[in-house]
Amino acid sequence: MDFDNDSAFMNDAVVPWCREQKLEVTRSRAYKKNDQAFVEQKNGAVVRRLMGYGRFEGADTARVMARLYAAARLYINFFQPSFKLKEKRREGAKVIKRYHAPSTPYERAMAHPEVSAAVKQRLREQYRTLDPVALLAEIRATQEELGNRVDRRADKDATLQLAPSAPDAVAFAKTLGMTVTAGDPRGTHRRPKRRYKTRVRMPSKLDPHVTAIEDWLATEPQLTAIAIVGRLSEKHPDQFGTKQHSIVQRLLKALRKKAAENFFAESLGTTAVVPTPGAVDGSGYRGPDPPTAPPIEKASKAVRLVGSVDVGSSAPAAPPG
Repeated sequence: MDFDNDSAFMNDAVVPWCREQKLEVTRSRAYKKNDQAFVEQKNGAVVRRLMGYGRFEGADTARVMARLYAAARLYINFFQPSFKLKEKRREGAKVIKRYHAPSTPYERAMAHPEVSAAVKQRLREQYRTLDPVALLAEIRATQEELGNRVDRRADKDATLQLAPSAPDAVAFAKTLGMTVTAGDPRGTHRRPKRRYKTRVRMPSKLDPHVTAIEDWLATEPQLTAIAIVGRLSEKHPDQFGTKQHSIVQRLLKALRKKAAENFFAESLGTTAVVPTPGAVDGSGYRGPDPPTAPPIEKASKAVRLVGSVDVGSSAPAAPPG
């Protein structure tokens, strides 16, 4: 038996019992988490996929978890095939892995020569009595029940009713393949929606000067944040310095974004009017600088491939020499 360095396993009750049963006890090395890789891999492949990462409390929730594990044990061991590593070798920097054919733990036990015939006969009889659809319906029903109990306190479990012990497998089978949605459909993986806590905006030292900054932008729309900070530092040297231009940059970004939103709202509501470059209204900066040179039209792909085209003539252009 391989243990972690956890007192839940390595204690005065478990270790003496293993010695009485003549079981060899080993443990992983301290701070070597890969020593338990073959055991810990089932925590992610089986346990976390079934239970999620929520916190469960209460005796009723423990009963639901016991139902889930009882159904999952049979479903995984009898009907879920998996790969097992057969060999691994290295050729230079390349690692080559070979795997056995995928099979279930039940099939591996039946093919193992050391398993007695009586155990194999008991497993065959148990296998004939199992229905994978009924087991999957039980798993989904208990997961849905656990999803409603995530992060609930034990004293609130009484308000929740336990799901029926035997869900309708026929009704569940009709829904298979019909409820495929984006994301993970398991109820245990849902997270409770928490109310968003709004942050209180702290007052800024620029609040008393926003109107003055807007007036400056109305007359000189090309003012930069450094220029505005220079003017503020001249009028209020005790409040502003030359290195405080970052807060002015954020203010300019907000003002220009607001002006752009107002412009598009007006253009969608009424007839679109193209503003003159550099035009400014009462809300702030409106447009870019007027261009210093006429724009150059980009040639189309056909023009670039064929050559120059005479728009006024109807004759096709001559191919390039």
